[in-house]
Amino acid sequence: MSSANDNAECLGWAARDPSGHLSPYKFSRRECEYCNDGLEVHCSKGPVLTFDGIDVDGTVTKGGYSSYIVVHERYCFRVPDNYPLELAAPLLCAGITVYTPMIRHNMNQPGKTLGVIGLGGLGHLAVKFGKAFGLKVTVFSTSLSKKEEAVSRLGADNFVVSSDEQQMSALANSLDFIIDTASGDIPFDPYLSLLKTAGVFVLVGFPSEVKFSPVTLILGMKTVSGSVTGGTKQTQEMLNFCALHKIYPEIEVVPIQYSNEALERMIKKDVKYRFVIDIANSLKCRVQTYYYILWSRDYISPLAWS
Repeated sequence: MSSANDNAECLGWAARDPSGHLSPYKFSRRECEYCNDGLEVHCSKGPVLTFDGIDVDGTVTKGGYSSYIVVHERYCFRVPDNYPLELAAPLLCAGITVYTPMIRHNMNQPGKTLGVIGLGGLGHLAVKFGKAFGLKVTVFSTSLSKKEEAVSRLGADNFVVSSDEQQMSALANSLDFIIDTASGDIPFDPYLSLLKTAGVFVLVGFPSEVKFSPVTLILGMKTVSGSVTGGTKQTQEMLNFCALHKIYPEIEVVPIQYSNEALERMIKKDVKYRFVIDIANSLKCRVQTYYYILWSRDYISPLAWS
């Protein structure tokens, strides 16, 4: 982005300082085919990260740490009036991460079968979306202790301990889709064998490696796909869908002073399933802002939304 003095060349107006005064602002033109299709996260020039990234004007992005921020209107989302803001925050990362591949691969066909690997921040939302789409959902986990949560609270139809070979083999050729939300390393062949002909396996977690036999993939015309997150158009679609179907992430709201304890608890996997920091009440901000923390096996990273 660069400033523009000539109104004729201006692509928009922006409040560029705390006064709120609107002045001409020249936002960068969208010349990328992915950006033009609403898939900005896949921009051919690379994405600009919400925080601790380099913006197109050379400044460092600060995300939720910012006192104020200039944002192009296409990157602003409207949270439906009946949707609690603290619950909307995790949807803009965990929610859209699982929603995007589910829509892309037609995992919204009632009566189809879905397997969800891992029951964490991503997995629990994949289960909720699956049920809202009318799918029969099976949760795979290494921990039997998560069965009650998966079935009774989240509404999964089936729960399988992935280390139990008998339970796994009983589901051979039974699933239309599998979405892998786990970041730990898993044996992929046993899961691919659970897919029906032309079944789809989508990876949204970050294992250290992906290995499977070509035979497992070729026999049965199976597809292995990857996905990171979604673009602006689909993000707004997801927010509207969640409000319509009353899909709410499982969260724990904490004050910012509790951040260190929250990080320690996440390392111990002691959260179901997202911490949301209430910035408004913690810092007495005039603008209601929620800030949440995402943890995976390999890194701890705060993600901001306001």
